[in-house]
Amino acid sequence: MPFIELATLSPDGQHFAGLFAVSGEQRILISSIDFDASKTKIFAVPDETEISRIRWINDDNILVNIYGLQRVQTDSWYISRMFAVNRRSGEVTKLLWNDRGQNAGNVIWTPSDGSTEILAAAQGSIYSNENAFWPTVYRVNVETGKARRVVKGKTYVLDWGADRTGNVRIGIGYSDHNQTSRLLYAQEGSRSFKTVDRADLGEEEALDVPFMFVPGTDNGLLIKDDAQGKSVIMERNFLTNEDIRTVYASEKSDIADVKLSYDGAKILGVVLADKNDTVEWLDPAMLAAQKLLDEAAVNAEARIISVSRDQNSMLVRIGTPDNPGLLYFLDARTGSLSKFADINESIGNRRLARAKYIQYKARDGLDIEGVLKLPKGREAKALPLIVMPHGGPWGHDSLVYDYWAQFIADRGYAVIQPNFRGSTGYGNAFMKKGQGQMGFAMQDDISDAVQWAVDEKIADPARVCIVGASYGGYAAMWGIIKDPDQYRCAISISGVSALRREVNDFGGSVRAKLYRSQWEKMTPDFKAVSPLYAIDRIKAPLLLIHGKKDVTVDHVQSEKMYKAMTRADKQVDFVSLPLADHYFTRGADRLLLLQSIESFLYEHNPAY
Repeated sequence: MPFIELATLSPDGQHFAGLFAVSGEQRILISSIDFDASKTKIFAVPDETEISRIRWINDDNILVNIYGLQRVQTDSWYISRMFAVNRRSGEVTKLLWNDRGQNAGNVIWTPSDGSTEILAAAQGSIYSNENAFWPTVYRVNVETGKARRVVKGKTYVLDWGADRTGNVRIGIGYSDHNQTSRLLYAQEGSRSFKTVDRADLGEEEALDVPFMFVPGTDNGLLIKDDAQGKSVIMERNFLTNEDIRTVYASEKSDIADVKLSYDGAKILGVVLADKNDTVEWLDPAMLAAQKLLDEAAVNAEARIISVSRDQNSMLVRIGTPDNPGLLYFLDARTGSLSKFADINESIGNRRLARAKYIQYKARDGLDIEGVLKLPKGREAKALPLIVMPHGGPWGHDSLVYDYWAQFIADRGYAVIQPNFRGSTGYGNAFMKKGQGQMGFAMQDDISDAVQWAVDEKIADPARVCIVGASYGGYAAMWGIIKDPDQYRCAISISGVSALRREVNDFGGSVRAKLYRSQWEKMTPDFKAVSPLYAIDRIKAPLLLIHGKKDVTVDHVQSEKMYKAMTRADKQVDFVSLPLADHYFTRGADRLLLLQSIESFLYEHNPAY
């Protein structure tokens, strides 16, 4: 198991929190920077939930956001909640926990002065015909759990936003009936909201939502496309809907996100919408820190992952595609860089399979990029090949450490991870090329990666298998249906076998119609590209692996596929893990996952 994930520094830079591997299971851990045992607190992750975020509210309290699937009447719904943990007392305080709505964990503002009150929005009912269904904004004390209403819920308003002083300034309305969203705006010091913008999400219009407000004005900063269609940071007047100026445009790429200072008063940097999620620092101090790190990590990537309020203390991850990497603590005042922790102590500084980007042409001429990992100690010639499509499908693979791909490469296989059309990281035009092509050209792009490896003499065409998780699991199953003679075997991990209302139903979402329309743009006929309904075309053996506590893709997706394959007398194995979640965050589950992959590949596509 990775030793630490989601690591974050306290505002004073003296403590940290994160998910730690403790006795083979993930635990929430809070400690001092020097890992003083007397100051360490460890907490279990609530059963059948996944943690979406851990953040510090002040120097003493962290806030943990969780979500999970829960039965509501005859359906399964995603439920979100949050709780606070005090590092001194170890006390856990549930916040807005007893609200009867679906979502009660939407934090819209946190203080920067060390106080204990946050702003959070929560639903009070699951029934859309009740007023309490629409989220109300509360001021919540994270130490006592006491809450008082700030803004009463408004019909069709699902999200709220505040300025950096804690005043609610915007509401985001949405109606699934016509898939239209609208922006409600309140002037500084006012509680009167008026609609200032609308967008048809069904037609892929974007609502212009500010991430920062300019004090004393009606202006705010937002990320939006300029006249040339490039995503930039723009200043806009939200009363007149006039764009005032372009605040920042990167020469390298579109802007996907921003990094703000602790008090939310200034932009420290931007996250680019490229395949590496590059951070472009704008703040001189952050830029200087990154330069120091780049000089220290010559052949590795150094990424700042957490910063103290004064920007003098930083947690930094330094890693390579062939090693999990290490966490370092940077004292920006002195330039001192000290080791904080190994991401994976079992691997240490050992170098695994080398990796590189590769480019190839899809059969229709589209340029596709992928990641190729080659096993150590073997000539890159006529190797057994594993093609590993990524999940999402709105995601991408890049030159970062990937334990599944590295494990397989370590067993002697070449591994290719294609960023097929529809992947992120290559611009909106490339992502939209996936529309209407799920199960068609998207799948062909995966097969064309295999052909590239064969043409380059890297892969033996008679020894190819396809392995994937989540959407990649779907692609693995669909691969042996669409191209039954190309693969010797397939492994689907937490894969979707039957594309339903929105693939996994999205847990009773109020955006159900919108999500359905988005998926229909990917493929208009769910059944026509669902593996469950095309089993007769399968020739290769299939291994299904799925955790029963998966709250992202329902375990029943693999159950049904296994039963249908068995009835059809097809060669299928099913490894069902009773305690595993979507990400296999228990050591025992991860070990069984990898052992199952290894033994199945050894049987059906041996590396040697």
